[in-house]
Amino acid sequence: MAPAAVAVAGGRKNWSAECKNLWRVAGPVILTEIFQFGLGFVTAAFVGHIGKVELAAVSIVNGVVEGLAFGLLLGMGSALETLCGQAVGAGQTHMLGVYMQRSWIICSAAISAVSGTYARWCVPQLLAYAVNFPIQKFYQAQSRVWVMTAISGAVLGVHALLNWVVVTKLGRGLVGAALVGNVSWWLLNAAQLVPVVGGWFPEAWTGFSRKAFASLGGFVRLSVASAVMLCLEMWYYTAVLILVGCLKNPEIQVGAISICMNYQLWTLMVAVGFNAAVSVRVSNELGANHPKAAKFSVVVATTTSAVIGLVFTAVALAARKQMPRLFTGDDAVVNETTKLGYLLAATIFLNSIQPVLSGVAIGAGWQSLVAFVNIIGCYYLVGLPLGAVFGFKLKLNATGIWAGMVIGNSATDYHSVCNTCEDQMAERGYASRGEDTDLGRKHRLAFHSRESRRNEVKGKGCFVCWTYMREKIKKTTLNLFKY
Repeated sequence: MAPAAVAVAGGRKNWSAECKNLWRVAGPVILTEIFQFGLGFVTAAFVGHIGKVELAAVSIVNGVVEGLAFGLLLGMGSALETLCGQAVGAGQTHMLGVYMQRSWIICSAAISAVSGTYARWCVPQLLAYAVNFPIQKFYQAQSRVWVMTAISGAVLGVHALLNWVVVTKLGRGLVGAALVGNVSWWLLNAAQLVPVVGGWFPEAWTGFSRKAFASLGGFVRLSVASAVMLCLEMWYYTAVLILVGCLKNPEIQVGAISICMNYQLWTLMVAVGFNAAVSVRVSNELGANHPKAAKFSVVVATTTSAVIGLVFTAVALAARKQMPRLFTGDDAVVNETTKLGYLLAATIFLNSIQPVLSGVAIGAGWQSLVAFVNIIGCYYLVGLPLGAVFGFKLKLNATGIWAGMVIGNSATDYHSVCNTCEDQMAERGYASRGEDTDLGRKHRLAFHSRESRRNEVKGKGCFVCWTYMREKIKKTTLNLFKY
């Protein structure tokens, strides 16, 4: 059941009610992310006791899967956050099952393009990703996330037990670890599907339908835009690692960067929870034709996530000399990591805000704008070139490359994302509550005509224009927190 819209009385916004709505989704999503991240972590931990070569092999494969297939399929599944969330807000929950089936069709086809790149034993896990992500969005759109949280926690326990039996006791090595990983992911999918097809959601799931094959063109466009947005964000850090690997003494530089990224990953899980929560809230409110409430959700979510980010930032600053010791005893790596402490703290704070506003774009259906204006323009045309100059030309090494990454993050155009929710989305005239129509066709909730998209980008000017980004950055804080 979708959270109730936050009431506005006398110009006062009900912060406590909105925070409750957000945490209702964010809390379980954070736990779910930790549990599902733990599947790969547990596998690596057990394989690491076999030998260094086996651990390196698993780490490389997991890195490729996460950086390529994981990002691609998660992005394509994220199209459901736009469509399902707005369907719930518009009172058309019967479309949720159709949208989930439609996403299964698209995601499964995408696997064939990447499966040949990986070892054969990875393919079942990739197929499991294609099924898992749409199911997650199905639950999130209805704020029923505790179901998948409980299931993920239980599967993590089973996964650890199976690894202990198969890898440690039976000595099946890498093949056994791969088999356990495949079994665990498909067990997760089966357990999540049982409530769906078992009648727990009679309004949202009415059985398999031919409608899943209708309007696939528009769904593909939205799915690709989502995939591009999330993949570009994930690959940005891969590009940073490639640059660092080209420095002198790469083992020290890469070691320091890897330690910082590990800490950053754990703090990102909180922001990912708010990413999902604000996406659900924005899409629900836009589907119910409440753009003011949608923008208020953005303010509350961003403020809450930023406060938590400040806490993590303070911890990173206070423990910048001690944290590296948990990973390595090499003094050179420890010293290099300590130098990165201040930049790591800045990155943690920025990343407490940016994923939340990416969730806004997903909820509003503006993934393509964020992908091509913000991420490509700010990350790849600002952050990486500056990092290369600082790291190589000015000989600041890993510190310089990370500094460029921080500048790229800072240049992200939050302002346009916030304005999208209220001003431009209100002009689009989203569906009213109670109309029994296909949202994807009649109301075009999630994607617009090519001509509209060209006019939107054209009106803002060329996305690589530094003047445009600079002017928008100046207005970010005031416009974001003007409430």
